[in-house]
Amino acid sequence: MERDGRNQLDARRYMPGLDGLRALAVLAVIAYHLHLPWAPGGLLGVCIFFVLSGYLITDILVAQWQFSGGLNLKEFWLGRARRLLPALFVMLAGVIVWLSFCDPGGLSSLWNDVIAVVFYISNWWLIFHQVSYFASFGPPSPLGHLWSLAIEEQFYLLWPLLLWLGLRYIPRRGRLIRLIMALAFISAISMAIIYQPGMDPSRVYYGTDTRCFALLIGAALALIWPSRRLSADLPPRRRLFLDAAGGAALLAVLVMIWQNNQYQTFLYYGGLFLFAIISAVLVAVLAHPASRLGRVFGMQPLRWLGVCSYGIYLWHYPVIILTSPGFNTEGLSIVLAGEQMLLSILLAAVSWYFIEEPIRHGKWKKQWKRLPIVLRQLPRLLGAHGKAASTSIILIMFVFVSVGSGCSLISHTHQQSIPPRAAAKTEQTVKPVATQVQESKDNETESQAGTEAANEDPDKRDVFTGKGVTAIGDSVMVEVGPALQELFPDIVVDSKIGRQMYQAPQVIKNLKDQGMLGNTVIIELGANGAFTEKQFADILELLGNDRQIVLINNRVPKPWESVVNHLLAQAAEDNSNIKLVDWYTASSGHNEYFYSDGVHLQQAGLQAYVSLVTDAVNP
Repeated sequence: MERDGRNQLDARRYMPGLDGLRALAVLAVIAYHLHLPWAPGGLLGVCIFFVLSGYLITDILVAQWQFSGGLNLKEFWLGRARRLLPALFVMLAGVIVWLSFCDPGGLSSLWNDVIAVVFYISNWWLIFHQVSYFASFGPPSPLGHLWSLAIEEQFYLLWPLLLWLGLRYIPRRGRLIRLIMALAFISAISMAIIYQPGMDPSRVYYGTDTRCFALLIGAALALIWPSRRLSADLPPRRRLFLDAAGGAALLAVLVMIWQNNQYQTFLYYGGLFLFAIISAVLVAVLAHPASRLGRVFGMQPLRWLGVCSYGIYLWHYPVIILTSPGFNTEGLSIVLAGEQMLLSILLAAVSWYFIEEPIRHGKWKKQWKRLPIVLRQLPRLLGAHGKAASTSIILIMFVFVSVGSGCSLISHTHQQSIPPRAAAKTEQTVKPVATQVQESKDNETESQAGTEAANEDPDKRDVFTGKGVTAIGDSVMVEVGPALQELFPDIVVDSKIGRQMYQAPQVIKNLKDQGMLGNTVIIELGANGAFTEKQFADILELLGNDRQIVLINNRVPKPWESVVNHLLAQAAEDNSNIKLVDWYTASSGHNEYFYSDGVHLQQAGLQAYVSLVTDAVNP
């Protein structure tokens, strides 16, 4: 009976549209890790994977329960291990070998990550060690993306047991669905409670407790929409409704990937939950055999990319991290991004054909013996269909990266462009600091010598000493402050390493209480993390409309760079008393301005930075 049940289970309907959805999800994640400006919400691809996993795993287990009257947990867990572990171990070995030859120092800091990954606890390891996914300076770990696999594996271990209890003791399917959705709501509410606006969201982003709602929504869908009961024989009106629902869900998914980023409070106050619901609708449509959208998503090469999506996900992040420069002021490199995508796909394909599939089916020895033959016959094996698929894949990669490159130029022009009335000069000859100091002294001498002329000409003024100017900043201002104080002896500089924008209100209040807040306030913050629009609005309200505010945007090789700079540019455009110093544009193409972190300034960068600020504050 059990064997017959397994045979029927193994013969369950294949849903190619879901493989296409996997391809969409992994492409979104890659776009996010490549910092393509048209997909700032590419991190939502992980949520799609969670919903898919919850649906497919629960669908399999429920089918097994109905066929055999129970769950063979040992077989399930061994099957998951055969599916996931070989490719993971090969990727880990590849990263270790790479670092052994290219960066032995980086290898020493990787071992704890490897241990956490092997035991599928990397998400909690990162939480307890307060490692940020978004705001981490220094070289990121090439294994940082495996937190999501840890959540999935924890789900694979615990969910079959919980589902067994539910199927056994809650025979009414409706009650079980309501219970699962209640657990999903609790998870989403936990995310909203724990999340703190304007702070680093890594805790709620990593947590199994705060992310399992997507898996549970997929699980509930499997009970509502079991794949084995879906029929291709659907009336025209229902088919039309199905396609319309799928199209609307797909459009919503794409818009949310395009319009959201990891710092928006909307995501953590229900936005991710909403996205999971929308993804579940899309999964339901693509799983249905009558869906026209399912047939589109089931076409090559999307289906092939989806089949290899696990390997692509495993390999893409280490490839990006280990082959990218520490920082780059030139913007997106279409060549490098294309090479990184191609290498990730090739490694995933090798993993699939020679590791994952052979081990799953117990044929790995035979497959490896055939490897030399396959390589020799590769030209012949690539027939018309193979060539078409390969061409299509290359075309997808080209469009994917080209659109990203084009959007990068447009986005930088849009986000970083400054209205004429709000912008400081950025095209100028950079003067050495020493020269500026000398010129200041010369001007002072000339001013003293020409006192009589100044009395005759009321427009003549003394050399500006920085009186009434206050500068608030982080470690960059710590570097720049002494040069500014040399040029402007009366300027007040309040800077602190690691300071973020949410800390600015208290700094402003302290300066007010001490009578040290001038009529002109320079704010250099945002290099250490993003902030919300409301937080910045509160700062502007605290400063008032009577003060002149000088904002300095950021050059920082981190995901929040564009978010911060867009908010600063928008504030300068909307307020006549705000001037924006466009450091991002001024430093473009000048790697020599920075140390290896891409943020802190070498002498040439210091001179350029001081020159920009000087022009902005001089009356």
